[in-house]
Amino acid sequence: MPMPDQKITIRPEAHKDYKSIVSLILRSFQEGTDYSDGTDIIALVEEIRDSKFYIPELSFVAELDNQIVGHFLFSKFPLSPTREGGHDDKTDAGIVMLAPVCVHADYFRRGIGTAMLKMGIEKVREMGYKGITVEGNYRFYHQVGFRTSSEFRIFPTSGYPMTEPRCMMCQETYAGSLEGIHGYIVYDMYFNA
Repeated sequence: MPMPDQKITIRPEAHKDYKSIVSLILRSFQEGTDYSDGTDIIALVEEIRDSKFYIPELSFVAELDNQIVGHFLFSKFPLSPTREGGHDDKTDAGIVMLAPVCVHADYFRRGIGTAMLKMGIEKVREMGYKGITVEGNYRFYHQVGFRTSSEFRIFPTSGYPMTEPRCMMCQETYAGSLEGIHGYIVYDMYFNA
């Protein structure tokens, strides 16, 4: 955990942060995962920023001692009505996708990721979204309130969650907010997802 006298500041990202975010993503994924060197994640972030799904107020950096030590963003995510994909403005159910989430490799396992997500989830709630999807390590994300997406009738259609469904998760922003909402997680709006 961070030392008691160290205060993490979490704020919306600014254009001036982009170069630091790129370096952060590369180190975080190269040293923290066995599935990505980070270049595909950088491409995804840029794709999200250039899309109609980008929400500038929900893209954040975490700072410690005036250094960016974390980055995460939420973007609008329309569920697909079918496994085959296809999105239009009518499929927007008020859901956001959390991706990516990264912490600087020098600060792994110090509570920064948890602090970032707790604050971010609260911001999503304040902005009136109904739910959040995320794909990742269920052991970590369950600690901040996510549950397997199929419990909400929201289903994965590709990738690792097909063999390990617990890796696709959702969270309601308030009790019952996902009732009556169902569909499929299809990333066909992004080339790099």
